[in-house]
Amino acid sequence: MSAPVATRVAYGEALPEMGELFPDLLVLDSDISKAMCTGAFEERFPERHFYFGIAEQDMMAAAAGMAAMGKIPVVNTYAVFAALRACEQMRTFVAYPNLNVKIAVSHGGLAVGWDGVTHQGLEDMSIVRAIPNMTIVHPADAVSTKKLLPQLIAHNGPVYFRLGRNPAPVLYAEDRPVTMGKAEVLAEGGDVTIVACGLMVSESLKAVRLLRESGVGARLLDMHAIKPLDAAAVIDSAALTGALVTAEDNTILGGLGSAVAETLAENCPAPLRRIGVRDCFGESGDPAALFEKYEMSAAHIAAAAESAIAAKQGRRK
Repeated sequence: MSAPVATRVAYGEALPEMGELFPDLLVLDSDISKAMCTGAFEERFPERHFYFGIAEQDMMAAAAGMAAMGKIPVVNTYAVFAALRACEQMRTFVAYPNLNVKIAVSHGGLAVGWDGVTHQGLEDMSIVRAIPNMTIVHPADAVSTKKLLPQLIAHNGPVYFRLGRNPAPVLYAEDRPVTMGKAEVLAEGGDVTIVACGLMVSESLKAVRLLRESGVGARLLDMHAIKPLDAAAVIDSAALTGALVTAEDNTILGGLGSAVAETLAENCPAPLRRIGVRDCFGESGDPAALFEKYEMSAAHIAAAAESAIAAKQGRRK
């Protein structure tokens, strides 16, 4: 297996090629080009790289104007600054007219760790998911990041591309196709389904192995598209296993867990347990220690799976 790679790094590596494939692609930066790894694109296409300083609202509004003129602007910033500071501009000037703006963000989730609550985007996916016309993509590893990037750029409409700060295990083979909007099955099992996104996919794979040691077969879905959700994959998994767990590095209010819960409630009710941040702020610390404290580790995912299975069995009595 390859060494872990941060998805933001994989994104930066792929940007120059995207510039070749999409002549109208523009990259917009908000004083964090090093953090967003856009330097290689700037070096290759200096005339298509724009600095806005610490002015995310202006950058988002400018991106709307560029898109209105037929360009494909990619806004680069941190999750908290895109989804909160520039939320009005994203909602009113990008999403409302359904403009072709791509919003690439890093530092989403509790895994940001040492940077603390001001830079931990714990609610960004929930906020963006509530805005009409927005698509949300949150890849699990470097390979899927590079496979999804050209697809989301080719998609006509605004896309929120959530990337990770820290290195993540490489889960996908280079020759495996990944289709934007379609959940990928990374493990098969008939007792419970784990639906995960981003870094929590690799954490959920650890949980699958823990469950297997206990004789429990867990199915794992990499749900990289939070919106629109692959509802068919959720419904099929509910029919197959009858119990589900969601795992996201985001608040459980309004994100992946909510999307799956809504799908189940409207189509095929089944026991569900949600792993994520529970209606609270984060804090500074080592990411692994924070995942333990906030009950988001592989062991907690496995325990949630066992709880969902018990609830399923109780319903059958």
